[in-house]
Amino acid sequence: MGSDYKLFHGKTLAILSGGGDTPAINSSIECVRNRASVLGYKVYGIRQGWKGLLGDGQVVDLTFQPYNGLYGGTALSSSRTNPFSSKEGEDRVGQILRNLERYKIDVLVTIGGDDTNGAAKKLYEKEGIPVIGFPKTIDNDLRTRTIHRYDGQDIEAVICPGFPSAARTVARLTNMLRTTTESHRRVMVMEVMGRDAGWLTATAAHGGADMVLVPECPMTAERKEFFFERVKELYMRSRKRCLIIAVSEGVRWYDEATGKIDVVHASSETDEYGHARLGGISGVVAKEITQHLGLDARAQISGYFARSGECREYDRRLTSTLADKVVDLLLRKAYGQMPVLNKVVRYNELEEFNTSSIDMGSIGNIPLPDVYFDKNTFGVTDAYRDFLDHVMEPMHFMHFDYDFPVVVPE
Repeated sequence: MGSDYKLFHGKTLAILSGGGDTPAINSSIECVRNRASVLGYKVYGIRQGWKGLLGDGQVVDLTFQPYNGLYGGTALSSSRTNPFSSKEGEDRVGQILRNLERYKIDVLVTIGGDDTNGAAKKLYEKEGIPVIGFPKTIDNDLRTRTIHRYDGQDIEAVICPGFPSAARTVARLTNMLRTTTESHRRVMVMEVMGRDAGWLTATAAHGGADMVLVPECPMTAERKEFFFERVKELYMRSRKRCLIIAVSEGVRWYDEATGKIDVVHASSETDEYGHARLGGISGVVAKEITQHLGLDARAQISGYFARSGECREYDRRLTSTLADKVVDLLLRKAYGQMPVLNKVVRYNELEEFNTSSIDMGSIGNIPLPDVYFDKNTFGVTDAYRDFLDHVMEPMHFMHFDYDFPVVVPE
């Protein structure tokens, strides 16, 4: 007669999500929860990231609960709480250790980026807390050591849960702007999330953006003049006298009044990891296009739309594949590690044998590689389009492909 005994019966695994949300976090939580349950773990959810392990704790039981992983965002909520930030002398690490003991949590899975998982690894190294990281960012700038094989060369790339879904949204929003941009013969400057890297902004090219500005290419005084020349050239060559320019919120722009190159801040306040809130670069760029070229230019901030909505198919299978790797890490007690794809693959190749793991303490960030961005045209290269073809579902856009003959009076 079979036994109901499971390997980790009597053990508890807890999951938290920290930092900015993405469309794939709920899917990540569900996939990790399901696999941990199969191994015998009781599974808890910690609300509001690290904040949920402070004070008396905010912990819920996910073990036998229905969970909708297709729904975007995180049902556990999130925060930018830093375990190693001290306010008014409070001992946050001590509170976290006390709550892990109170709730009898044996393993902690942290879904987040460099900040969240870096803090988790620090707790593992300093306090011996068994942790496993899980990648999360729509910016797609975690250094996951994922290789994109293109035209005989190996390109270090990234595929993080949340990015494929956000990329589709950005491409769709870009294409939607085409109708109003054509109608008024304008230059539309669309601002996209991306503090330090242009991975997400560059996906606007998939939706028809004519030009892209990314943080990797600072807009010096010289670069700005070249940019304006390029805008005028493309506008005059366009059949419908319109352009769409995608710009990352983290683009550093030369300010003629101060003589400095800097980002545009929406607020001077910083979060607990030292990040200021960015925003408004699209308005600056649009205003200067009008001033320098006399063209009707408008700004549109896509903002939180990229983070919103359902978890798309690629992300859904990606989170499942990485959760399979979490099982391997749990079985080997390989704590302090984070599962990643070891190569860029298409949807049907998302399998555990195409994964590996990296040390959570040395994740770091990776910019959009030079091979993906053409600084001379302010556009993406064929290599980047091939990368996107691997991670994005086919998209069908509406086009108004014909024009009308001009009537000349007799």
